[in-house]
This record gives sequence, structure tokens and C-alpha cells, in this order.
Amino acid sequence: MSANQSLDIVKNYFKAFNEGRTKDMLALLHPEIEHDINQGKKEVGLEAFVKFMAHMDNCYKEELKNLTYFVSENPNRVAAEFDVHGTYLKTDGSLPAARGQKYVVPAGSFLEIKEGKIKRVTTYYNLPQWIEMVK
Repeated sequence: MSANQSLDIVKNYFKAFNEGRTKDMLALLHPEIEHDINQGKKEVGLEAFVKFMAHMDNCYKEELKNLTYFVSENPNRVAAEFDVHGTYLKTDGSLPAARGQKYVVPAGSFLEIKEGKIKRVTTYYNLPQWIEMVK
């Protein structure tokens, strides 16, 4: 797979995210997707990813802006840097209470492509910074 093909897959993934097309996002994922959750554990498999997305959609409304993509010398690796513009809809576990707070937080994702699908997604953002925004 070429670097351009990998980049197109990742761009389509984030475009589907921003447009709320979860099914289209999921169609781009490898059945054994490895999802490294920010400051959390690794989850493996589409079922776990579907549950994660349902939880996120329940608690947050987010759009990724200022997307910038990076492709490594390994054409199967793509990274993206972006700003998460969101609204905190429903209290998420032990995090501060949700009251419709708006937030903008910088973030980055690292993705790996295998067999024409996204095999790994690792996303990082500054959780303490986000908590301060929504307190």
C-alpha cells in the first residue's frame, strides 16, 4: 500500500468522524483494531471500538478542526494533529459534571494501516487541561 493510499484512508476516517457517519468510520477499521485510549487501557476488536464510540457519542459532541496529516517513511503509518472542538453533554464517570460546557483542546492521533484498513489508533490529548476547561 502506498503512503497516499494510507493517507486517504485516514482522511476518510476523520471526515466520517466530523460528519457523524460512525458506520463509515467503522468500515475503515480492521476487525482486530487496536485502540489505545488516552490515559487509559488498550482495547482490541471492532466490538470494543463500537462500545467506545457509543459512549463517546453519549457524553460528547465533537468536531476536529485544523487537521494536519503526517506520513512516515513507512507508508503504513500516518499521524494527525488537530484541535478538538466539543460540547460536554453527559457526565462521564468520575469526571466533572457535564453542563453543556464548550471546550477546545489540542490532540494528536497515530494510526497504522494493515490490509487496507486502520489496524491501530492511538490518540493523545491533555486530560488535566480538558478538566480545567469544563470545571
